[in-house]
Amino acid sequence: MVRAQGALTEFTECYPYGVYASVRGHGEPRVCARVAEHVLDLADAAKRDGMAFDELEQPNLNKLLGAGRQVWRELGQRVREWANDAPLIPIAEVELLLPFEVADYVDFYASEHHARNLGAILRPGQEPLQPNWRHQPVGYHGRAGTVVVSQTPVVRPVGHVAGVDGPVMWPTEKLDVEVEVGFVVGTPSQRGWSVGVDQFADHVFGIVLVNDWSARDIQAWETVPLGPFLGKSFQTSVSPWVVPLSALEAARVPVASSGTRLSSYLVESSQPWGLDIELELRVNGELISRPPYRTMHWSPAQMLAHLTVNGASIRTGDLYASGTVSGAGADEVGSLIERWGGERFLADGDEVVITATATAGHGSRLDLGEVRGRVGYPLRATTSMAASTWL
Repeated sequence: MVRAQGALTEFTECYPYGVYASVRGHGEPRVCARVAEHVLDLADAAKRDGMAFDELEQPNLNKLLGAGRQVWRELGQRVREWANDAPLIPIAEVELLLPFEVADYVDFYASEHHARNLGAILRPGQEPLQPNWRHQPVGYHGRAGTVVVSQTPVVRPVGHVAGVDGPVMWPTEKLDVEVEVGFVVGTPSQRGWSVGVDQFADHVFGIVLVNDWSARDIQAWETVPLGPFLGKSFQTSVSPWVVPLSALEAARVPVASSGTRLSSYLVESSQPWGLDIELELRVNGELISRPPYRTMHWSPAQMLAHLTVNGASIRTGDLYASGTVSGAGADEVGSLIERWGGERFLADGDEVVITATATAGHGSRLDLGEVRGRVGYPLRATTSMAASTWL
């Protein structure tokens, strides 16, 4: 993808994978790659080349994800060839769909800057970091069924919030965003076995951008003692393109945890998988912040190792996210509660856009796409929740 960003920055070409449906046709999902502002139908391209790629004759990327690194490498080479010869379809003429069926969703809390900022807001006067934070990547299990593709309208959720005389069931008045990077699992593992930090690239196919929408007032009431639930589970948006991990080799950097005393399963013996990714958060076109992913404390390889160290298996299509990406400055935070101290949140009609680029070597940048969503989709109340109780 090529995108202008100033005279001194050159953007490098990358071919992320996604799924599209023809707006003018029958709308059947088709596996594709992105070539600049066009899509390349991969099954059609393979047929023209006289090849049989069963992984491409699918309604989503899952079969390709599960095929393993050898197939990923072979297809990557073919896509580079097909991009120059095969017919392309303008992106404006298609509908982009959720690129893979999400098997499970886990969200981590890997930024020390974010953890400290949020801890200071939610627990004033106390130590912002919990005692376990520096010893292991902290995370929670989310809802795979509410992961949606970019541009899906955002529900304003209902839940218990603190009232003068106790909790009140009410639509959130503190709807927030969380700028994150997500990691898409390809090759599964067996239950009872752990995935080592140095096996990360054998199992993770690529990355997506993530907006983990958050209802801060609901979250604040429910979090003690078991953590996020209704304040997080209503919707998580991801970008429509999965950028292959192989495209990010030049972006690898150390992480802060490399210099701390760790359990052996968290020690990366090869080059760490920290990533030099620059994200941007905009609300209604206004640039709010530029969170730097390179400042994250835990790497995605460490997150995966921790996720499986107890023998929990991973499945093709699993998604795990980094947690909110925040840097040291006020203009580097990845959530509105950090930016404005809880004084300003999202209103109905607001549109949020997250974009990102990564280092690609030789002074160039790799465009990682965008994830966007507009607030205002109404909750559909059931008969067991009378509208009069909260409207």
